[in-house]
Order: sequence, then C-alpha cells, then structure tokens
Amino acid sequence: MTHSTNSHSSNPHSNNPAETITVALDQDGHLCDHTLWTPALAQQLANTLDVTLHAEHLEVLQQVRAFFVKFNHAPATRPLIKWLQQTLPEHDISNQKLQQLFNTGLVARHVNRLAGLPKPPNCL
Repeated sequence: MTHSTNSHSSNPHSNNPAETITVALDQDGHLCDHTLWTPALAQQLANTLDVTLHAEHLEVLQQVRAFFVKFNHAPATRPLIKWLQQTLPEHDISNQKLQQLFNTGLVARHVNRLAGLPKPPNCL
C-alpha cells in the first residue's frame, strides 16, 4: 500500500516556485525513495506531528541522514542518540530532548521519517 504527500518545491527547472509535487510514502508514512528528501518535504511530514522545523531540527535531520549514509541503515533510538551526541555536542542531545523537539515519544521512528528514511528495524 502506498500513500502520498504533497510538498512545495523550489524546482530550478520550473517556472512556478510553489509547484506541488507528490511523493510516495509507505504504509508507515516513510518516503519510499529517501533520495527525494528536502527540508521542505521534511516540514510537510513534520506537520503531522504539529512541529515547525527550525535550524536545530534540520541539523538533527541532516545528521540522521549522515548516519544512514555511513552505516546503510536507519538508526534505532540508542545509536541515534549516541550519534547525535557525538556529531552535535553543542545541542546536548538526549531522548527527552528529542521527544520535546519533535513532539513524539517514538523518537527513532519519527525522526527517521522526517529525515526521509525507512523505519528502523525492530521499531514500533
């Protein structure tokens, strides 16, 4: 089963900067193709959590994507937090902080979803 979401794109090849694009989502709301991710698309996905993304959110999401590139899988909660503590020490990352920042108790699942990545293995 595939769902879709709409997002506004600033496509440099388009004459319409507010062009609406549709992307395929899996049954859990994760992008089917992680290479289509943009910060604007992340905001579209964040709207489902009533979260407005700011610079700190985007730094976290970029680091989650870096984890995926380096290790070839989406991080579960403990590796996610350890990675963020190492790569973003100035943000004093903890599970509680991520829960507050992203307005969810399912940190790994939703942070990976907003980063355009698949649901981590063994995740609810």
